[in-house]
Amino acid sequence: MTQKRVPMRRCVGCMESKPKKELLRLTRSEDGVRRDPTGKANGRGVYLCKDADCFKKAKKRRAISRGLEIELSEEQLGRLFAELEEVFVSEHKDS
Repeated sequence: MTQKRVPMRRCVGCMESKPKKELLRLTRSEDGVRRDPTGKANGRGVYLCKDADCFKKAKKRRAISRGLEIELSEEQLGRLFAELEEVFVSEHKDS
């Protein structure tokens, strides 16, 4: 029997390819950038590891803005980091 193919995605922070289920998906919407917990929301999206270091690398390289093709201010990135911080913390507790 053949094995089912695992979809791989690339983190915009560390640039490593990982299974899609291990990454967070961020999408752009009318009200800014939002986390997509289902991974199925319409529109352009980027993927990040569930690690604060990858977010910081992506922020420094402006990879989130470039990947979503929108301009994000420092304030918007700060709000996004605050929203994602609870995910980063909960992932480390589960490990």
